[in-house]
Amino acid sequence: MALDFVLDKGAATFIWGCCSNSHPQVGPVLIGKLRYEKVNKCSCFTVSSHQQRATIPVEVQKSLLHSAYQNYSKGFHRDINMLPKPLTLTDDSSSARDGSKLRVGYQGLPGAYSEDAALKAYPKCETVPLDDYEAAFKAVELWFVDKAVLPIENSVDGSIHRNYDLLLRHRLHIVGEVQQCVNQCLLGLSGVTKDELNGVMSHPQTVAINCVRQTGAIASSRAAEIYGLDILAEGIQDDDEIVTRFLVLAREPRIPGTAGPHKTSIVFSLEEGPGALFKALAVFYMRDINLSKIESRPLKQRPLRIVDDSHGGSFKYFDYLFYIDFEASMAEPRAQNALGKLQEVASFLRVLGCYPMNTRV
Repeated sequence: MALDFVLDKGAATFIWGCCSNSHPQVGPVLIGKLRYEKVNKCSCFTVSSHQQRATIPVEVQKSLLHSAYQNYSKGFHRDINMLPKPLTLTDDSSSARDGSKLRVGYQGLPGAYSEDAALKAYPKCETVPLDDYEAAFKAVELWFVDKAVLPIENSVDGSIHRNYDLLLRHRLHIVGEVQQCVNQCLLGLSGVTKDELNGVMSHPQTVAINCVRQTGAIASSRAAEIYGLDILAEGIQDDDEIVTRFLVLAREPRIPGTAGPHKTSIVFSLEEGPGALFKALAVFYMRDINLSKIESRPLKQRPLRIVDDSHGGSFKYFDYLFYIDFEASMAEPRAQNALGKLQEVASFLRVLGCYPMNTRV
């Protein structure tokens, strides 16, 4: 089981979802008597919401984050509500940036695995929590943050289709990637033992705020440090090696380089005709370019194509967009030639980004 977390102010507001790091909108999971050595791979659930989402203007988040971190203690953190809350699309406050520190947005709250990925990409950055995936795209476009780090696929649950769709809808550029291992930990209040627990939740904030001794939390080791909780057990996920791949998004593209392995991400659609997809993929094979990823998504504006056949009448089938990652830099002539040939068979082609490959997990 791999979890990323979304939780609002107080203990009453949550979002429902599935226990998966590739679907971060997850609320509390109550699973009764806990088996500490393993947790079921996927426990679906629903929870109710009675409070409104709380937001804090961007210009005060830096000072709030600083003061909150200064007051952490080993036990319960009494000023935990001082932690920055996710931005929303309706937050129109301006960002006070002096350019001396990179602001990197992520979906979730402090301690989420997405924040870990942002810090892995930029260890000295100022992380900014955001309300949801689309808010992260908007935050970059509107200059609230400099970059955003968002999950795109998970080794257990596969692709995150919502972010593939948002890549096409927005005009941001992929400038990097991060591969992050997931290590689920069981957390509890200071001094609590595993034997005292009779339930577990998916985010440590509620446990810390309410001081519930009989309830644990499943989160990262860094979340334990942030919320002042003890680590009662580590590596409790079903799969020993769960890896999530994140994309780094920016307003401007990265200048393609040739130092070290590079990856280029594109999206295209094809004209009607037999063997069109074969012809599209062959342009890479003929130039010895490896494809590391291919993902198809139905065209939302024109999901069905009607074809007239003089022998069998008319019939319908899905029309697709194809997302491809190939291992070559746009600075290489072979990549440029491949895309030139692809344009001859594609009705639409867009380069999403060219960036250094990340092979460190």
